[in-house]
Amino acid sequence: MKEKFYITTPIYYPSNKMTLGNAYTTICCDALARFNRKLGKDVFYLTGTDEHGQKITQSAQKVGKSEKEYLDEIVADTKQLWKLLDISYDKFIRTTDDYHEKTVQKIFTELYNKGYIYKGSYNGWYCTPCESFWTESQLVDGKCPDCGREVKFQEEEAYFFKLSEFGDKLLKLYEENPEFLLPKNRVNEMVNNFIKPGLTDLCVSRTSVKWGVPVEFDSKHTIYVWIDALSNYITALGYGSSDDSLFKKFWPADVHVIGKEIVRFHSIIWPAMLMALDLPLPKQIFGHGWLLFGEGKLSKSKESGAKECIDPRVLAPRYSTDAVRYFLYREIPFGSDGGYSTEAFLTRINADLANNFGNLVSRTFSMNKKYFNSQIPQYLEPTNQDDIDFRNNVVSNVNDVKKYMQVYDITKAVTSVLNIFTEANTYIQKVQPWVIAKEGGQDRLKVVIRSLLEAIRIGSELFYAFAPNSSSKVLEALGLNPTAEFENLDNFKGLKDNAQISELEILFPRLDVEKELKELSEIANN
Repeated sequence: MKEKFYITTPIYYPSNKMTLGNAYTTICCDALARFNRKLGKDVFYLTGTDEHGQKITQSAQKVGKSEKEYLDEIVADTKQLWKLLDISYDKFIRTTDDYHEKTVQKIFTELYNKGYIYKGSYNGWYCTPCESFWTESQLVDGKCPDCGREVKFQEEEAYFFKLSEFGDKLLKLYEENPEFLLPKNRVNEMVNNFIKPGLTDLCVSRTSVKWGVPVEFDSKHTIYVWIDALSNYITALGYGSSDDSLFKKFWPADVHVIGKEIVRFHSIIWPAMLMALDLPLPKQIFGHGWLLFGEGKLSKSKESGAKECIDPRVLAPRYSTDAVRYFLYREIPFGSDGGYSTEAFLTRINADLANNFGNLVSRTFSMNKKYFNSQIPQYLEPTNQDDIDFRNNVVSNVNDVKKYMQVYDITKAVTSVLNIFTEANTYIQKVQPWVIAKEGGQDRLKVVIRSLLEAIRIGSELFYAFAPNSSSKVLEALGLNPTAEFENLDNFKGLKDNAQISELEILFPRLDVEKELKELSEIANN
């Protein structure tokens, strides 16, 4: 039976202004999903949209549409963006899906019947865009501590979840499962900022917000965002429905990958909800950092005055989806904050994708065409130490990629993949195949060209998780199926003797950085 791997992004607030920052989590999860499929695991990758709440109603009213009409258009646009970025999700959940709403009602009722939810009244400072209540002491200069926007004081009847009862249980969870919340600095943040000061009960319903899931036994209340939104991870699998086979198969999740701004909800509220429901907890929560532009988070709310182009709908068609994906993996240390600039993006394409990967494939295929009529040379055991060392270095990087992907260190993993291509380019310069050909060393030439082709195969197999389009082209040219499970990554016998290699176009043409900067700046300012 195949090993299971269940990975999720958070569900997103629907927006037709998605930037690189908004897409970052989904792109990173896609690499992990693809890699685990190549490992032979049975993967389920979930993403979707969070579609209830006051700000949806307000946004829909501004454009003169019903909430559902407004959402349908934006969700269709979001799915098109995920298609453009080669996101290989297995399911897209919408919190307006009937099955989700019905199960959320059941969950709310079960928590109420168990005594974990009670009716009271709430007063506090409310931020509509963040859908969060804040106490006076949590405000920063009288504004929302998350987004910096204005807040309003609101008081209304509400139901509450007894979050205050779970402080000790959460501390025990972190102590007994040190890998539950990563990176580990997130644990200190949750413990010192939220749990030790004392958890307060959580408002889980609203009477003033009508666009939401009604409370089953009290219809004037709608279920407030976090019980609705967080439950998607199990409702998408059929939990609480007549067919819960996917839930039984994939739950608990292997990892919830989220932005650090919502770690509190996923590492405190979500585990507490699951404990109250007597359900297993996810194996891991990973809170990555932000993609930064200037001094702030790169998102739809903080890009005014930007002179950089941060629209994936512009960047991906112009430079390729693989280039956009690769930059985010390589430039942003996964788990930490990282900066974006258009110049860094373009420079990275030239240095890593054009000069390294693309150039390696082009020159190796050309040499193979010249010396062996584009047929893969017969496999021969190497006897020259340079050839042996090169193969060992490639396999060492393969092991590094596997090691880093196992702990979700995407940045180090993709760097190790590129190291394979760097090793191959260095090897070419060192052994100089053209000199070997001139001197008549036919068997040695076979070893060298075969070694280079195998390194390209191995590197492309691994690179498929990060840059699926260009890697697929290379693997198909070598006569291989890009989506097949990993094989022969630790040896140089993955290619078929005498098989014909197909012609391949230039994968990544070199860019005129100054010209591109000027044109992208004009696009960004229009």
